[in-house]
Amino acid sequence: MERPPMTSVPQFDGWQVPTVAGQAFAVQLGRFLDQTNGVAQSQRLFDLLSAFALNFDCPWIAYGSFTPDQRFCGPVRRSPAVMLNYPDDWQERYFEMGFDRIDPIIKTSRRSADAFRWSEVYNDASTTRDERRVFDEAATFGLRSGISVPLHGPDGSFAVISFAQSRHHEMENRTIAYLQLAALHFHLSFSKLAHYSGIEDGANLSQREKECILWTARGKSSWEIGKILGISVNTVNFHIKNVMRKLNTASRTVAAVKAVRFGLIES
Repeated sequence: MERPPMTSVPQFDGWQVPTVAGQAFAVQLGRFLDQTNGVAQSQRLFDLLSAFALNFDCPWIAYGSFTPDQRFCGPVRRSPAVMLNYPDDWQERYFEMGFDRIDPIIKTSRRSADAFRWSEVYNDASTTRDERRVFDEAATFGLRSGISVPLHGPDGSFAVISFAQSRHHEMENRTIAYLQLAALHFHLSFSKLAHYSGIEDGANLSQREKECILWTARGKSSWEIGKILGISVNTVNFHIKNVMRKLNTASRTVAAVKAVRFGLIES
């Protein structure tokens, strides 16, 4: 849980003395930087960022990197562009409703250089009713407030890291500053890994895995897929579970949606 700030900040010889909460958060940030130093797996980096964000009562994180004209989860062939731990039900609803095409967080991130609160976007006069609906529906799945951190590259590409909370809450500027520093460090470390390792391990699906998740995307059951491919139901389930693990989801439906959106299969 986020600790409440002190009502006053003590002074000593003209210098501002950090509050107890500020000192604790600074220690946590230093620990996060130390823990991520030399990490060679993107999932481990993401897990460490998730653990750090819990200090600020943010159980959910979404990271996406984009080309200048790319939407939130459009095809990302040969690009480890997305990592997130949002509830599977919300991910499924998000893609089902086509919210990736109107997500106001992405629109705002394209033109913003600083972190912003979701409430600021929601209340902005330029935000449309359909765009507000993305926030409204996210709240019904437990993502009731949050911030997003745009991270722009020199070639016009950019990334966004969002931190979501389960309660309606306006994060303090200090909290946002710590999360923004952690987000920048994660993005630079992640980008370096992607540069050296090429395709993210999670995006490397075998041919049989692609076949199984393709038929899943087309609404077929494991029994039906087994008949189509001439393999057992257990084998089908084995391959689908591998896809779910590689795409970091606990739902076969969400895995199928991700595989399509990431350009790994064509439905």
